[in-house]
Amino acid sequence: MSTLSLRIPNSLHTQIKKLAQQDGISINQFITMAVAEKMSALMTSSYLEERAKLSSREKFLKALSKVSDKQPDAQDEL
Repeated sequence: MSTLSLRIPNSLHTQIKKLAQQDGISINQFITMAVAEKMSALMTSSYLEERAKLSSREKFLKALSKVSDKQPDAQDEL
């Protein structure tokens, strides 16, 4: 585990402290989870961009053509 010294505005620290208390966790846990969520979002975006490069409209249409034209079951309708 690493230690990170972080300078944040007092107003932000106050809000983090309140939210962490509401969740019943420490400020460290709150910040760790916030960083993990941001990393996950960025990594997911990068992953999807890389996957998109491997495909094409032609492949999409080919896969879509395999879907039958029948109506959905009654319980599946909106």
